[in-house]
This record gives sequence, structure tokens and C-alpha cells, in this order.
Amino acid sequence: MLVSAVSVLLALSALPGSPGTMDAVNYSFTVPPGDYEVTLTLGSATQAAQTGVQVEARRTVLAPVSTRAGEFRREVLAVNVRSPESMPTGEEGAGTPGLQVHLTGSHPAALNVSVAPARRPRLFVVSDSTASDWLKGPKRGWAQELPQLLRPGIVVANYADSGESTGSWLSNPRLFATVKPLIQPGDEVLIQLAHNDKTTPENTFRANLGKLVDGVRERGGLPVLVTPPVRHQFGPNGKLTPTGLIVNNLGVDLPAVIRDLAGKLHVPLIDLTARSQALLERLGESASWPLYLTVQHDGVQDYAHFSEYGGAVMAGLVTKGMADAQLPAAAFLR
Repeated sequence: MLVSAVSVLLALSALPGSPGTMDAVNYSFTVPPGDYEVTLTLGSATQAAQTGVQVEARRTVLAPVSTRAGEFRREVLAVNVRSPESMPTGEEGAGTPGLQVHLTGSHPAALNVSVAPARRPRLFVVSDSTASDWLKGPKRGWAQELPQLLRPGIVVANYADSGESTGSWLSNPRLFATVKPLIQPGDEVLIQLAHNDKTTPENTFRANLGKLVDGVRERGGLPVLVTPPVRHQFGPNGKLTPTGLIVNNLGVDLPAVIRDLAGKLHVPLIDLTARSQALLERLGESASWPLYLTVQHDGVQDYAHFSEYGGAVMAGLVTKGMADAQLPAAAFLR
């Protein structure tokens, strides 16, 4: 049964010549947490349009697409609704109840926006701030940008939480203890943790990841180990430093441990460290800064967290890893 919109659409005009401003149309639906299909008809009878879609905590589910006057395009998008709507520990508050759909793009236009419950295989994300859904501020996580790269046959359930390590994911009841019962047979779980394991000994790091892998398997899910994205920290030779490559304060090469553990546990691996390292070192220190937060664009220089552009680029690297690993979710790549 379709769920009716509880608010009329609200159109806001862009300010001429203002970079970063856009028309916006907002829809709000009163629905409980769960998985849904959002169906939209994009376009306008009278003018050309460019329309994208974000939902909930600024999760990008459709990159902007262009339509000519009188041209319409039907899109069906898969959305996971939860509370809190951004990070599971509630760092940014609960957000807004229900499901929020926001049209983005330079000239957004849509007709017949509707929502229906749906059961889809889930792609869970167990991670830290580099993957989180950020409701506020300039930060974007790669998993926040991931849904736009997937067709609606699968839904992204992003439980990445800022500041978390392998240890805290196991000890905090709002994290793995909450996520594990939600995992159903056939679901996939991307596990990317290392950035906050700065003082974790290697044996403990291995044991913690092993417990997460075992927990996913106990539920019939498919665990996937993901090495962490690099930090924007270059040495004078133009290469990333050990800290940039996520070697921790004890000298443990955490990505190398993850690679080794994936082999020993017979778990699929996405090597995001190697892929992001190759990208940054190919671009160079200056040209790679737009992937991260900068004073010029964001008011802060941050070598670990991504801009919206950077989050989308990292999500693209993850999907390439999904395809190379021949994950079931790769069948749903756009």
C-alpha cells in the first residue's frame, strides 16, 4: 500500500549567480523504520530540468539527471529508514521522524512521488566516520554516497558511526549488538574499521575483526572486509606517510593485517587502502585535496574526512572493489 505524503512540495528559487545554491523540493512521508521503494517521475512539461535525489541524512540515492521540456523519466529508488537517521549512537540527534526526500540539482522537477514498503537484500556498512551518514556540516562518508551507484534491487543500511574502533563496535550495545539481529540470510556486510584503532595491538585487532566476521556468518550474512581509505598525509617524496596509510601508533600496518585476515578467514576483500593510495599519489598532494575538506571550500582542513565529491569518489572505488571481488551486490551496480 502506498504511503501518502504528509507535506505539500515546497519549491525554493535559486539565487542567480550564487555558487552552490539550487532549487529544492522537499517531501515528507510518515513511515516507521524499514526498507522502502521511492518512485518518482522526474521532469517538467514546460522546461528543461536537472534533478537528483537525496534522502534522510543527505544520503545520495540518485545523481542529478537531465530531462528536456516535456521529457519524463521514471526512477525507483531503494531507501533504508531508521532512527537515528544518521549515526546509530545518536551523535547528531535523532533527525526527523519518517522519510524525507529532497530533490537536488540545478533545476529539480518531479511528479508523482510515492513510497511503498519493500523487502530487499541489504548491504550493511559497519564502519567509522569515513563512511558515516553525516546529517550536519560539510563531512560526507563514502557509504553516504554509495546508494546512487546501486540499482534498487538492494538497499544500503549504513550503520557507520564516528569515532568507532573494532573494540567499540563490539562493546557498545548500540552498534554490533543492534545490527547483528537485523542481518538476514543473503545480506552482505561491509566491515571497514581501522582509523580509530590507533593503539590497538595486532592480536586484539585480528581477534575483534574475527568476532565481527563470525557474528555476520552466524546470521547467514556474507561478511566482506574492507581496508580503510587513506588519510591525506604526504611526505616530502610525494608519497603517503605511514600514518596516511593507516599504520597505527604501535607500528601495526592495519590494512596489511586486514588483507592477511581476509585470506585466512576466506572472506572477500575490498582493498580501499590500495585503491585510494593509488588515486591520491597519482593526483599529487595539491590536486587530491578536493577529495577532503579544505579551508577554502569547507572552512576547515581535514586530512581524514571527505567532501561530498570525495565521498562519491571513494564510493566509486568501493564499487570497483565489489565488482572485482564478484560480490552478489555487484549485480546491482548502475
